[in-house]
Amino acid sequence: MSRFDTALMWFRRDLRVADNAALYAALKAAHRVYCAFVYDTEILDVLPSRADRRVEFIVQSVDELGRELAARGGQLIVLHGRARAEIPRLAAKLGVQAVYANHDYEPDALARDEAVAQALGPCAFLTRKDQVIFEKDEILTQGGTPFSVFTPYKNAWLKKLEPFFLKPYPVEQYAGNLARAPGKFKTFSLTDLGFSATKLQALGIAGGAAAAQKLCADFAPRMARYRDARNFPAKKGPSYLSVHLRFGTISIRELVRAAWQSVREAGDSGGEGAATWLSELVWRDFYFMILHHHPRVVTRAFKPAYDAIRWPNDKALFDAWCAGRTGYPIVDAAMRQINQTGYMHNRLRMIAASFLVKDLLIDWRWGEKYFADHLNDFDLSANNGGWQWAASTGCDAQPYFRIFNPVTQSERFDADGAFIRRYVPELARCDARAIHAPWTMSPDAQRAAGVVIGRDYPAPVVEHAAARLRALELFKAVKA
Repeated sequence: MSRFDTALMWFRRDLRVADNAALYAALKAAHRVYCAFVYDTEILDVLPSRADRRVEFIVQSVDELGRELAARGGQLIVLHGRARAEIPRLAAKLGVQAVYANHDYEPDALARDEAVAQALGPCAFLTRKDQVIFEKDEILTQGGTPFSVFTPYKNAWLKKLEPFFLKPYPVEQYAGNLARAPGKFKTFSLTDLGFSATKLQALGIAGGAAAAQKLCADFAPRMARYRDARNFPAKKGPSYLSVHLRFGTISIRELVRAAWQSVREAGDSGGEGAATWLSELVWRDFYFMILHHHPRVVTRAFKPAYDAIRWPNDKALFDAWCAGRTGYPIVDAAMRQINQTGYMHNRLRMIAASFLVKDLLIDWRWGEKYFADHLNDFDLSANNGGWQWAASTGCDAQPYFRIFNPVTQSERFDADGAFIRRYVPELARCDARAIHAPWTMSPDAQRAAGVVIGRDYPAPVVEHAAARLRALELFKAVKA
């Protein structure tokens, strides 16, 4: 029996119909379910650029979501304003008895949701778990405390995993309860929102659940090779689904189910690729859990002692890193990739982050914010966790005395320089031996390669061996 006559489904970072926990709960609980999405000005107004690829991705995804709901007899009401005000106002206008949404975990989002719940008054505000497989206190140590090391967390996570947690929510079973609201509601283009178009399509990126399914189908036959291919930026190794996970155009349950089944089906014959990819998805849950239990990591080090580090923070060095002009080709190629596309290969994220913190001695929060402003798939918990891992300030972090050498990393993961040549065309004619450290070429070799170091391409802004020693001294002074 239905609990409510009418309810409102509030879409946020779950822009799909299929396997949507809150949408399923709303449709099952109410005779009529209205649906809404808010272009939240509290988020949009602080973005650093009016040409933001993420906004274009969201617009595409919201437009597709509207079409999918309409095809099932429903409607997506799209609003533009402060969500904490728009949702209670819409709920009152429609006279609903409940508002449904999926859980969020970020401090600002939690504050927003608390404000909405209070403003709704007697109207219920009901949320469901949808972004993760296990959340909050669902995976704890035997002592009942949160994990702070990934491997034992993953082991406990995998031990708890069973088919029940991966079952898709059968939204279609109750789709007949979708409703259309009376009156007219505006649709919003990028221009209406105050943004301009980006080169999203030219980059091969498309929003919406259909695009996510296409990527998923493309990755399925490559999953078995994921462990071997994932670290090489010139290879087609990753799934490229991270932006879709970020905005919920695909279900995490669907992806974990695909990986888990592949591991189980492979048995003793292998499955390492699928197991490695599954591990990456577990990392995602791990960082959401860390954010839930330790919200202080948003602004401070997970290991408090490292908040005492006095970073030199040379602005000129930071600017060189941002622009991809450090003189270290693999770092520069990585930074130019994020600047041009909004994407950065995961191995390169580690290299670029290590270089900023350990070679340039820049506060990890400067780099974290730069990634937050530029990554299409920016997610607070994962971005923060990754940066604190690289900076040795986080949970289960890279030990401070292990410092990536950008040259050896380049030689190992881009051996023939294919990725470097794509994003640092100044070095395109360098041979594979010299391209990783072009400053070591003789003047004659530089002329033959068509690049004079210091003129056509910068000399290294720091000397790695010396920078490494300075970083060690910096960390030793406040060793946790």
